[in-house]
Amino acid sequence: MREAPALAPLPRGEAARQLPIIVRARELRGRPDLETVAEGDVEFRRGGLVLRADRLSYEQPDDLARAQGHVHISRDGNVYSGPELQLHVQQFEGWFLEPTYFFGRTGAGGTARRIDFLDEHRAVASGATYSSCPADGSGGPAWLLATDRVKMDFEANEGIAENAVLRFYGVPILAAPVLSFPLTDERKSGWLPPSVNLDSKSGLQLSVPYYWNIAPNRDATLTPLVSAKRGVGAELEFRYLEPHHAGTIATHLLPHDRLTGHARRALNLDHESTLPYATTLQLRTLRVSDDAYWKDFPHAVPSITPRLLATDLQLSRPFGDLTAYARVQRWQVLQDEAARIEAPYERAPQVGLRWARRSGAGLDVALETEVNRFVEPTNGRTDPAATPRPTGVRSHALGSIAWPHATPGWTLTPKFSFNAASYALDEPLSDGRRNFSRVIPTLSVDSAWVLERDSRWFGRDVRQTLEPRLLYSNTPYRAQAGLPTFDTAGKDLNFDSIYTENSFSGIDRVSDAHQLTAGVTTRFLDAVTGAESLRLGIVQRYLFRSQKVTAQSDGTPDGPELTQRFSDVLLLGSTSLVPRWTLDGSLQYNPDTQRSVRSIIGARYSPGPYRTVGATYRLARGLSEQMELGWQWPVYGRTPQERSSGSGSAGCQGSWYSVGRINYSMRDSRITDSILGFEYDAGCWIGRIVAERLSTGRSEATTRLLLQLELVGLSRLGSNPLQVLKDNIPGYRLLRDERSVPVANPYD
Repeated sequence: MREAPALAPLPRGEAARQLPIIVRARELRGRPDLETVAEGDVEFRRGGLVLRADRLSYEQPDDLARAQGHVHISRDGNVYSGPELQLHVQQFEGWFLEPTYFFGRTGAGGTARRIDFLDEHRAVASGATYSSCPADGSGGPAWLLATDRVKMDFEANEGIAENAVLRFYGVPILAAPVLSFPLTDERKSGWLPPSVNLDSKSGLQLSVPYYWNIAPNRDATLTPLVSAKRGVGAELEFRYLEPHHAGTIATHLLPHDRLTGHARRALNLDHESTLPYATTLQLRTLRVSDDAYWKDFPHAVPSITPRLLATDLQLSRPFGDLTAYARVQRWQVLQDEAARIEAPYERAPQVGLRWARRSGAGLDVALETEVNRFVEPTNGRTDPAATPRPTGVRSHALGSIAWPHATPGWTLTPKFSFNAASYALDEPLSDGRRNFSRVIPTLSVDSAWVLERDSRWFGRDVRQTLEPRLLYSNTPYRAQAGLPTFDTAGKDLNFDSIYTENSFSGIDRVSDAHQLTAGVTTRFLDAVTGAESLRLGIVQRYLFRSQKVTAQSDGTPDGPELTQRFSDVLLLGSTSLVPRWTLDGSLQYNPDTQRSVRSIIGARYSPGPYRTVGATYRLARGLSEQMELGWQWPVYGRTPQERSSGSGSAGCQGSWYSVGRINYSMRDSRITDSILGFEYDAGCWIGRIVAERLSTGRSEATTRLLLQLELVGLSRLGSNPLQVLKDNIPGYRLLRDERSVPVANPYD
């Protein structure tokens, strides 16, 4: 026998029949090519099958093994034990009396009066039980699925239990004349466990999903639901992955909402296609029936802007270095009369070309040209009675020529660029113009260095870098006040945007700038792993002349002239030098007022798995001041790693965990969003209770209560809070990583 670096698939068919048989025992006797009898600590091996017993007889012509006394057989990670076995080895056909069994893929098993092996993929168990828990002090496992008869088809990944009853600590919680369940993590059609949700908007809601595994590349989930306050509804999700098409269609429907008196619905479509001639098509749309939908069903609107829902159709095709594209973008604006929002323009349509290449002389040349028609979205203004915003067609061209020089230690990139735009408006501006154009050039030089040295800090070998950077840019002044701003806003000042020539995003504004940006960053890297232990940075911009084209404090264009020569100083720092601690922060400091404008300070303490607590303080002076606290921490008992590494059984030993996140507005003296819950890990089952409060206005909020019972090796029952916890608690870790944590065999 030779060691193998990895597990290989077991041979099948004729290759399996050629595998040798290895028998070991205290006593062996038999007739060659006819029969072998082994007694005393018998071990029979063939390929991946291992059979142990007190006595075994093997009839070679029929490939039949008969075993008695402490019979133990393992194959493909599944283990069976009992008093008597009869088995045709190659076909894996036979029977086992009064066995206990354990399935390695699910980490669970049980007992039966008899198991009949039909072949290597199918078996039938009579009078069977199933659980991942060992017996508790009362003599039974914490949860137990008992059935009269179970048909198991491992090839189809399906188990069918007749007259099944699921008990939790002896109390029946689920019963069915026929119950279908998966035997592995693979997908399988059938009813999924019911989900119970409770929130302040819809009350108690019960849903029972049906999963349809249509094909390996297509599936659908249909979920009928009943809400105590709103009535009957349904959800449908269809997913497909074709050779040239992929996407998801999801709907949510309430034919008659008893609270509002009318139908409520939502449609979410995400589609991508690869068409002939390398053409790519993308369609994304999210639409709901009414303005209050995002408040009443916040988790049915999967958007980072729940009041601004996009329909976006894009088409693109490359032609070598050239890419042609077209786009239509529209918005559904969900207005709240108490706090209206202003929506961006719609593009109907957008057509453009992009071209970029490097010439033989080392020049990087790029050109983008577009034609956009901007229209006003329906109900998209903060004040419907205000003067309508200008609409019309804008054509623009962005071009650049750069000549980069690079060595391992430094780069130097001089660049010339221009921003040209032409407008044809539907209605004249206040000065009577409807058609106008402008061209604005920019010259810049960007230089960066990376200097390194080996050093030793706090007893550790580290590599320290020093990374200075200079950016010089010069853009002449062109009068732009009063012109349309279809897609333009002032950039947020940060370590990325300060190293750009234009302080505006979009096309409609180009800041006049004669400026120099200077900054330096230093990093400390572990000499062995390369992991970053410490980062410090500082950057500031100097204006050689006053800047006339600026943004206002809220980011809208046409702000006052900027005469401040030295910009705000940006500072950043992050470190993991202190064991188990991660610290990071950033600061925007105004040297004229000698006060911070914005700051973010965060700290997280993670001494081990399932132990993390972090706090973040955010300040935007004059706008907001928030404190956020998030955690996952054991409050009683041991973690799964501690149980598995310790002595004794790794079975149902209870551990309590507290999880949560609280976001507190110090400016408004109120909690804006919060999550608070507890998890109980019994080793073979996990219970979760989580309360979530989500603000939908200054005085409005939606509160949900999520309850879940996870039976390890079987399924999860109740409402699922896991995605909420993963999305909101930094460093959160599942108590069971999707079957990746092995469960001890309680039947071994």
